[in-house]
Amino acid sequence: MPTVQFAGQSVPCPQGANLRLVLLRARLPLYNGAARALHCRGLGTCGTCAVKIEGPVNEPTQIERLRLGFPPHDREKGLRLACQCSVLGDLVITKYEGLFGQGDEPAT
Repeated sequence: MPTVQFAGQSVPCPQGANLRLVLLRARLPLYNGAARALHCRGLGTCGTCAVKIEGPVNEPTQIERLRLGFPPHDREKGLRLACQCSVLGDLVITKYEGLFGQGDEPAT
């Protein structure tokens, strides 16, 4: 069973689980600021669940590639949308500051 490390916590989850749902069910702070209430509920269209992922997940979906190529995101940062990622092994997740998680400093 893979383990997801995020915000100082380790959460076990089933292989293939949706990363967004894993983090939300564990009550971990996936969203910054107003995005806690205003987000697309996992459709991949808003971009507010963007995180840095270290570890194995599925390849980016078409909607994810489109959204992360549109401001305020920048593909060069290498972020992924948690709502579009399946957990395929142990992960370390970092959320950055900014409404869309697009900042340069890790969120606190």
